[in-house]
Amino acid sequence: MEYKAYEGFEGLIFDMDGTILDTEPTHRKAWHQVLSKYNLQFDVAAMVALNGSPTWRIAKFIIDSNQVEMDPHLLAAEKTQAVQAMLLDTVKPLPLIDVVKAFHGRRPMAVGTGSEHSMADALLRHLGLRDCFDVIVGANDVENHKPAPDTFLRCAELLGVPPEKCVVFEDADFGIEAAQRANMAFVDVRTL
Repeated sequence: MEYKAYEGFEGLIFDMDGTILDTEPTHRKAWHQVLSKYNLQFDVAAMVALNGSPTWRIAKFIIDSNQVEMDPHLLAAEKTQAVQAMLLDTVKPLPLIDVVKAFHGRRPMAVGTGSEHSMADALLRHLGLRDCFDVIVGANDVENHKPAPDTFLRCAELLGVPPEKCVVFEDADFGIEAAQRANMAFVDVRTL
């Protein structure tokens, strides 16, 4: 992979799930485990379209599409608990982690994720990658989630880098929209 294209940026911001860590299969497995208890159905394609959203928003979508009455925050908490039990055993870095390693110590870097801050921190520590990042901004660190720009703007603020001098690495449409709205360059990792 060629990294010269990123040299001109002062700050690098990475989405986590599906961008630097292969967590998507585990998230789907956890959703399946939790939803089967309640006999709820979910459309994988529709859930992929929600990548980058906080868990409670995905839970609300599932509840609404199944036309049932449930608290999306409780369903989200159950899913988070299920995924925590599975992830540490299954998570692996994706090839983009090579960019992180190439710029470690050379540029300030952040993780801007739709996952909870503590989950991101735990996963990165488990894989020995936490020290690569100066900042983590999770779903519980901002009020407005992707596609709102808040996650990435908060990353830039904490890194001390102007938004227009940052590049965001993303694998989801919501995240790319958030980067654009934050006036940041972006790399759609699905095209690499």
